Parts: sequence; structure tokens; C-alpha cells
Amino acid sequence: MKTHARAVVIGGGVVGVSTLYHLAKKGWSDVVLVERNELTSGSTWHAAGLLPLFNLSYSVGQIHKYSVRFYQELAEETGMDTGFRKVSNVRLARTQDRWDEYMYYSGIARTLGIEVKQLSPADIKALWPYVNVDGLLGAIQHPEDGYIQPADLTQALARGARDRGAEIYRNTRVTGIARQPSGDWLVKTDKGDITAEHVVSATGNFVRQTGAMIGLDIPVIPVEHQYIVTEPHPAIQEHRRSGGLELCVLRESDSSWYMREEAGGLLLGPYEKGAPCCYVDGPDEKAEYELFQEDLERLEPHIETAITRVPYFGEVGIKKVYNGAICYTPDGSPIVGPAWDLENFWLNEGHSFGVTAAGGAGWQLAEWIVDGEPTIDMMGVDPRRFGPYASRGYLKEKNEEAYANVFTMHYPDEERAAARPLKMAPCYDRMRQRGAVFGSVYGWERPNWFAPLDYEVPADELAVDDTLTNHNHAPADWTGKVREKWSFRRSNYFPFVGEECKAVHEGVGLLDMSAFAKCHVSGPGAEAWLDAILANRIPKKIGRLGLCHMLSQNGGVRSEFTVYKARENGYYLVSAGAFERHDHDYLTKLLPGDGSVRVQPVTTQLGVLVLAGPRARDVLQKLTDTDLSNASFPWLTGKRISVGRAVADAMRVNFVGELGWELHHPIDMQNTIFDLVMAAGKDYGIRPFGIRAMDSMRLEKSYRLIPRELSIEYSALESGLDRFVHPNKGDFIGRDALVAWQQKGFQNRFVTMEVHGIRDADARGNEAIWRGDDLVGRATSGGYGWRLGKSLALAMVRPELGEIGTDLEIQILGDRYKATVIEESPFDPQNERLRA
Repeated sequence: MKTHARAVVIGGGVVGVSTLYHLAKKGWSDVVLVERNELTSGSTWHAAGLLPLFNLSYSVGQIHKYSVRFYQELAEETGMDTGFRKVSNVRLARTQDRWDEYMYYSGIARTLGIEVKQLSPADIKALWPYVNVDGLLGAIQHPEDGYIQPADLTQALARGARDRGAEIYRNTRVTGIARQPSGDWLVKTDKGDITAEHVVSATGNFVRQTGAMIGLDIPVIPVEHQYIVTEPHPAIQEHRRSGGLELCVLRESDSSWYMREEAGGLLLGPYEKGAPCCYVDGPDEKAEYELFQEDLERLEPHIETAITRVPYFGEVGIKKVYNGAICYTPDGSPIVGPAWDLENFWLNEGHSFGVTAAGGAGWQLAEWIVDGEPTIDMMGVDPRRFGPYASRGYLKEKNEEAYANVFTMHYPDEERAAARPLKMAPCYDRMRQRGAVFGSVYGWERPNWFAPLDYEVPADELAVDDTLTNHNHAPADWTGKVREKWSFRRSNYFPFVGEECKAVHEGVGLLDMSAFAKCHVSGPGAEAWLDAILANRIPKKIGRLGLCHMLSQNGGVRSEFTVYKARENGYYLVSAGAFERHDHDYLTKLLPGDGSVRVQPVTTQLGVLVLAGPRARDVLQKLTDTDLSNASFPWLTGKRISVGRAVADAMRVNFVGELGWELHHPIDMQNTIFDLVMAAGKDYGIRPFGIRAMDSMRLEKSYRLIPRELSIEYSALESGLDRFVHPNKGDFIGRDALVAWQQKGFQNRFVTMEVHGIRDADARGNEAIWRGDDLVGRATSGGYGWRLGKSLALAMVRPELGEIGTDLEIQILGDRYKATVIEESPFDPQNERLRA
């Protein structure tokens, strides 16, 4: 066994072997894989082997697309049959909401280059003669989809990796992982130790034990998944004997199951409520090819609907029930990328659809390790999207919820209820008593919108159909009322958000943004260090603010910070709350080794209340003796001020495009400040507003978000950040690559568009943009701009189509609408209201 390697992959399931293969394919022949037993002895061996292309996540969608194509190429390369059967995949729809979901997805698929067909009930019957099509509105079909034999796939990957020089050590257990003073990793095994520059964890069900070895609580816990294999059915056998094609994979999403042909019989895989987490502390050391006792009682509702839809299923006996562990994360997407706080330790874990994702996840992780960056935006699967709040108890609740919701409709505004509330700003109860309808980001509760206290969704608008996945609304809140109905169209909260926008635009509003990620950067080297990692010029004068971006090595955008110079050699950085661990991990890993710069996270120590609107100055001036006049306190400056008997750093900036201040304050003073501001604003009609009103107003200002308009896939200049990027200021991360990208020429241009003729829906992001029959771009965000009275979309399009007045079309829920490129920041383009 080798004692040194460039990289060690731990785990011999399909995900780990794919990672090894792709590292070797990138030219790293000095790589090894260590597997405690035999390859595929974990979850891979009992996987059903389906290859679903359907996914509403942009990151995961690209990963799955690559896998399906790559697996066919792999079979040709290695000469090994992977058992890939391109039988296609059909997803049935019984309700209008489901059809809307499919039409929304179809737009995403178009932008990813994935073919999707629409089927009528008659088309379904032609593909699956044994299906009862009663009650179906239709279906969508992925012609490239199908299934594969996981064990055969893994062996083909292993051969491909070995052919490129990689080595695989089976029956070799990792007993410890330690960082060496040199920065290398020491992987201890029962067959000897291996020193490596990089380590990749692809340990599946053993991930909890792996995390313990390196001091990380990795947010993955498996859930039990059952599927049923029947005895052969004579009619299916006769169909095949007579030359009939193999049946496609069938999914009745509204009944939460998949079905495919298996050896002349059928295979049914339900996703039921009540499936429990397992291996909470990891499997037993001797676990191998392990299954749990089946529990068919949990599956009864799904079995009944399967018999109704495919009567043949009820005419044959059960041959085998598999009940095995599948890894889950709180949002159901995998964890692919760098571990936090550790250099050169990588995670490829949490794969609930591991066979489908293995190829693409291995590909992107190899790109990241070898070249320093992935080639697609991986924010949707980045391990750092979860924080330390994701404890074992939290994971048990959220992962079981994620499993139960695999087939439920994934509404754009859905807020799932498990493990909530968890993190609450002090003003939570005050907001709740004013009708706040909360969402959750990075564990924090924050108001999405506000409902009148006596308001509830009419009972006849709630899901009343007979599907097993009929959850079109949030649970009742603390008052016992259901406040919010979810939809792909404009939903019940739409007019209330409009009222909040009007209140901010005409008077004054208060927004809780305590979830912002916040840190202090200090030390004698702070200014020079920030200047070297951020693309904008760093504020030089105490009290000045700047919007600064950290670029990726390739010149894309990794993170966005508001940088406030609070004192000499002292800066305060604010970034998106959802990316706290991500942003702070990059900052700390970039710190110079000489101790000249310190980064101190302070998110939980400081709250943020945003006061915005034309009467914001009038309200705040009643509470402070600091001169708030435009001459004394201009836009993009900050000062420490008294707010009544409390104190705050008031920063004259906001994300809604109105006169206003962000009040960053000691969090234990939050309720004092909240009460003082609300009392002072009473005469001006102050009212709290939520994230959805903020988002509506930021669209009208063309403000960008990560990872939507800002992404490693788009250069900072394609995203329209020209005024925030200064290649002539000196070297900074991504500078040279950005200049080279610019010289090579851009493929995208950021635009703001007005959508015409739409009445009950708006763009959400990821919609396809067309010119005639040509796909020319994709929407990155969308919604209704209440101050303008227009439906808006932000988008990336071909550069030549970005001129104001260009008419294009955008595909929203299956229909195309005229979309005209308009000026950036169509509301108050000169920022006169911000500067007032």
C-alpha cells in the first residue's frame, strides 16, 4: 500500500469511486481510494438505480445532466456494461398545481439543455399500456432518463480510475485522520498510514463517524427507504417475449412513488411520511450489505394508489422488500465541496439520489480540487450552506421532513415547518404580534410578510384533493389560523406585500435583518489584506461604506460584502445571512499567516433593523441628537449614534432603494430600539415590512443577489458590476482572470426586463428566455414591482440582446410572454430618493 498520495478518497460507494475516477481523469494519477469492506457494500448495493433528471435546483440539475450523459460514455470507454437502460421517465400530474410545477421545471430544463416532452393521457397510455389514466391531466417525459445497475456502474468507474493510474484498497479501514504540521493529512488505516495533500470524504452512512475524526458535525443523517419488488406478471412477460419495449420509469408524484419494470415484474418505491432516521451515530463497525426490517404498514396508502394506477401491481405477489439507509440533508440536496475550517478536506456526502448524482458530483469536485474552482455554480450543494445550528436533533427532524417531501410540490415560496422556530431575534414576538408570517434562513426566523391579525386563508382555497401530497399551505400559526397559501402563481400574500411596498414608498417601514452575516476585521494589515481579496476600492475614510465583492479565481463572483470602516485598522463586514459559514470560511482561510489581520464573527451579538422610506429621517431624528441632514450624514456613510437610551451604528444604506438607515445594534438592545422607533414613527404611519416586499423593491432597483445574478459562472463584468470592480487598483483575487475573460469576450449580459401581458404569475428565476426559436438566456430573478406597477425579471442574455428596447420572450409556466429590456434600476435610476 502506498504511504504517500496526492489525494485520498475515503469510501468505495458509487460517489467515492466516481470522485477517484474524475481526479484521475484530470491527470492526478497519484490518487488512492480506501474502502472498509468491498466496493458498493454501503447504500450503493441496495439502490434502485434510477436516474431522475428532474430537479428544481440549478446546481443539482447540472450535476444530474452530466451523470446521465457520462454513464453512457463510461460504458464505451471501459468496455463494461453498466446496465444503463434509456427507457425514459414519465411523471404524472393529477392537479393544476402539479402541472404548474412541471411547467416551471420545463423552463429550467430548457436552460440546462435537458429535453422535456409534454404528454396527454393518451400519450401516457401508449407508453404504459397497463396504466389507468383516469384523473390525469397529463405528464412530462424525459426521453434521456432511465435506470442503471449501481454495482456495475461502480465497477466500471473503478476500472476507468485504475486504467488512469489510481489505486483502490479494499477491506482497509480508516481508523483516524489527522492534520500534520506541514499542512498535509495523515490518513490512518488498519493496513498502514497514507500521507496526502487532499482528503475526500465519501463515506455515506459512516459520515457521522468520519466527521468525529476531524472535529466536524457534518449535517448528514440517513433515513430508511423501502422499495418493493414483485413476482413476474404474465402479461408483462408476454409483452417482452413478443418484442415489446421495456416499460419506462413511471412516477406518480401526487401519490409519492416511483415504479419501473424489474425482471418481468414491477418495482415500487414510495416516499412515505414517518420514515425514521437511522445510523444517527453511524452504523456498527461490522455493518456490511445491511438492511432493516421492512414495515409495509407505513407504505399502505402508497401501495393502494399504485394498485389503482397500475392494476397489475395488485395481481402479483411480493418477491422482496428492501429497506435500506439513504443519506439525507435538511434540504434534500447533497453536500459537495470544501469542508469548513479545514484546508484541503473535501466532502462528497449526503446523497439521497447518489447514483444519479455520483458522476456529476465527482466531476465537479475534481474540478474544484485540481483547478481551484468548480465550473458550475455549486452554491446549492456547498457544504457551508448549513451552520453550527444543524445539530443532531435538528437533523433528525429536518431530514425526515426532507424524505417525506421528496415528491411533494416544491413551491417557490414554501417554508417547511420542521425544527422551527430555532434562532429568533429578540423582536420576534413583537413582529409575530403584528401579524408576521415567518420564513427561515440559516436557522433564523424572519418575517416574510405581514397579515392582518384577523386574516386567514379561506378554507375552500386550501388543498382538498385526494392526493397524498396535497400540502399547498403553511401550517396554522400560533393563532390557529392558516395565513399563507403556496403557489407557482401570485398567491394570497400578493396584495399584502403590495401594501407593505406602498407604506415604505410613501411613508416609513421597519424591517428585521438581524440574520445578516457580520464580522469585524481588524489589525495593522487589515486594509491591505481587504484590498487584496476584494475587487472594489476599500473605504479609506472612517465612516465610509463600500459595496465590495470577492471574486473567484476565474473572475466570477463568490461573495458580496458591505464594508464599513469603523476606525483605523478596523472594518465591519456584512453579507447575506444564508451564506454566513460560506463567506466567513473563505475569509478565515485567506488570512495571512503573520497574525496581522483578525476576523471576529459577531452575527449573534448584533441585531439589524432597517428603517426605510421618505419619513425615515423624521422618525430617527426624534430619537437622536446626531444631525441626520443630508449634508451631515450623506448616503453611503455611517456613524455611531444614540437611539433614545440605546446605541447603534447607523449606516445609510439599504436594499429597497428608499431613504433610510440600517441600525446595527447590540442585540440585547433590540427590543428597546424597536419600541422606540415604532413609537416615534406612529405619527408617520410606520409599519413593519418583510422580505417579500424587500425583494419586490430590490428588483425595481436591479439589485443583484448571490447566487442568482452574481455567480462564479458569470464574470463580474457580465453581472454589470463595472463600478464596483477596479482592475487598475492593483492585484486582487480573480483580477487577471477577469481581464483575460474580458479580452476573450463575454457570452452573457445582465439586463432588467419588463414582462408584458401576464396577469396571475411572475418570473421566479431560471425561466428560459427566447428570441424566436433561439434560446438566448435565462432569468435569474423575477417578481412584481409594486412601485412601478410592472412585472419584472432580471436575466442574463446574449450580449448583443442587452440593449434597451430589445424585445424578447420569457417562458413562464409553459407560456411565452413578451419581455422588453428596460433601463437598469427602472425605479429612481439616479438614486435621488436614496440620496434625499
